[in-house]
Amino acid sequence: MPALNGFLWLLLCWLAGELIVYYTGIPISSGVIGMLLLGGALAINGGVPDSVAAAAQPLIAMLAMLIMPGVTGVFFMIDELAGQWTAIMLSLVVGTLLSVFTTLWLLKRLMQDDHAE
Repeated sequence: MPALNGFLWLLLCWLAGELIVYYTGIPISSGVIGMLLLGGALAINGGVPDSVAAAAQPLIAMLAMLIMPGVTGVFFMIDELAGQWTAIMLSLVVGTLLSVFTTLWLLKRLMQDDHAE
């Protein structure tokens, strides 16, 4: 039952993201908005509740399968993206570098906290 409660929290955050995108028209994915809302709620809470962790853990294992519909959607829009390869490649490189540097910074910070104790 805790996993169902946690899954409802994930679903509510995603739906809140859908509503924000629908009423504001901002060009950001509703999933990203929902993830930011969930991240803010978890930061305010001071940790991840067991129910959310129980719901999120199986989803992480299926992450590749959850990404496939988006990748398939890009495949069908290939004609519309034909003139934007420079922007796509630049965003892929910058996004990858930011992701790597953020991961390294977070790992370094967490490892310092472990050694300080």
